[in-house]
This record gives sequence, structure tokens and C-alpha cells, in this order.
Amino acid sequence: MSHLFKAHNIDGYQDIIPENNSLLTYLALGKISLNKDEQYSCHTDGYEMGLVILSGQATIEIEKERWSDLGERQTVFDGKATTVYIPCRSNYTITAQTDHLEVAVCKAKAETKFTPFVVRPSDVVVNARGKELWQREVHGIITDNGDSRVHRLVLGETYNQAGHLSSYPPHKHDGEFAPEEPNLEEVYYYQLDPQHGFGVQLHYTKDQSIDQSYIVRNGDSFAIDKGYHPVSAAAGYRLYYLWFMAGPETRILQPFDDRDHAWLK
Repeated sequence: MSHLFKAHNIDGYQDIIPENNSLLTYLALGKISLNKDEQYSCHTDGYEMGLVILSGQATIEIEKERWSDLGERQTVFDGKATTVYIPCRSNYTITAQTDHLEVAVCKAKAETKFTPFVVRPSDVVVNARGKELWQREVHGIITDNGDSRVHRLVLGETYNQAGHLSSYPPHKHDGEFAPEEPNLEEVYYYQLDPQHGFGVQLHYTKDQSIDQSYIVRNGDSFAIDKGYHPVSAAAGYRLYYLWFMAGPETRILQPFDDRDHAWLK
């Protein structure tokens, strides 16, 4: 079964990686595309969600909470994200304040209902990671280990310069070497600059039961249930990916490096 989910341009809401999919137990991904004054309403049921504004500006209402003028970028390459956290068992409504509003709906199974909150661009933690041809910029949105505001969700964005690798040296987090390695599923959602570019997603396990590479294009997504998963931007094209994780245990962001390649650090 392919772990790659190809992009489709659909107005309104679309499931990209549906709830109760065959690859992932804890994660699902959707996307909302609206024009000015259009609305989308839904209920989170048994999932907590991070609504990441990819482009445009929105008003978001969650039960008794309401925030307007959310979103400060026209594309994901224009700056840091605005994100709204929605707890499980909550109603929410999104209203587009501009044309071409796009919102990623990052879902993680949850049993405990927390309080909704906004992560604004000024709250995003930016880190430079790697060196040489695996330098990249990582934006932590909801990443603090032991964050008491959420149940399972871990969420961020990564920017690869043209021709650069990330998730490198290769790492994983499927719990094989617990407790050193946490057990977390992950989803990637990609965009390219320029949009007609591409990247290469690698996916492997040491026993080679998984040993694949995929061409990824603007709007594609990737489901990672286990294994190492480095990704590369093609020469001439910047690559962005939104990533989020969840698992059955305490939410700890602590990737486990492939020992054959850890010397690169």
C-alpha cells in the first residue's frame, strides 16, 4: 500500500488522509479551501485539531471563543504560521475574510478535552537544523515536550532550501527502541516554490521490509506509521512540509537517528 496521498483541488472541505484510515491509528488530515465570506462548520468528535492557516485570513469560532483576522501570509513561504488548537468534542466554524483561504486540518485522536487557543506567528519557535546540504529551518508550533495544553498533538513546519535534505541524518520514532525512542505516527503535507517543482520522499526500515522512494509534488501528503523518512528538495525548488505527530504514549519529541548515519552529526 502506498503511503503517498496525491493532491486534489477541491473547494470546501476535503479528506486527504481520512479518519480511521488503514495506515494510521491516531492521525488524519483534511484541508479547507474557501473564498471570501464562505463558511465551513464541523465537530471535532474524538479528535483534537490544529487548524494551520496556509494562506489567507480567517475568523474562527469555537463554541464561546471567537478570533478574527487570523493569518498573516499569502503562501506558506511568506512567513510563520497562525494556528488554532481545537479540543476534542467541540464545534467550530471558519469564515474566510479573504479569497483563497487554505487551512490544513491536522487531527490527532484525543480523550481529554482542553481549552482552545491560538498560536500566532510571534509564538512560533524557529530553529536552524543540520549543516551543509542538510540545513533546514524548523518552525515549532505545538512542540514543547510535556505541553499541558494538548493531549497528543505535536505540530510544526519545515523549510528545505533547494537541493537540501531534511529529516536527516535519517530518523524515526516508531517505538522500536523504547524508552529512548517514542512511539509516534507522523503525517507530512508538502508545498513547493515554484509550485511546479518536486521533491523526493524516502522511506525505509533496516530490514528493508519498507524500502521506497516517492516523487512528491505541491499539495501531496505522506503517512508515516514506522521507519526512517528523509526528504529532499529538487535542485531549483524550495520544499515546505507541514508535519504533525501523535501516538499512544506521552507526547515526547525525541527522534531516533539511524545509527549507520548518525556520524554525520
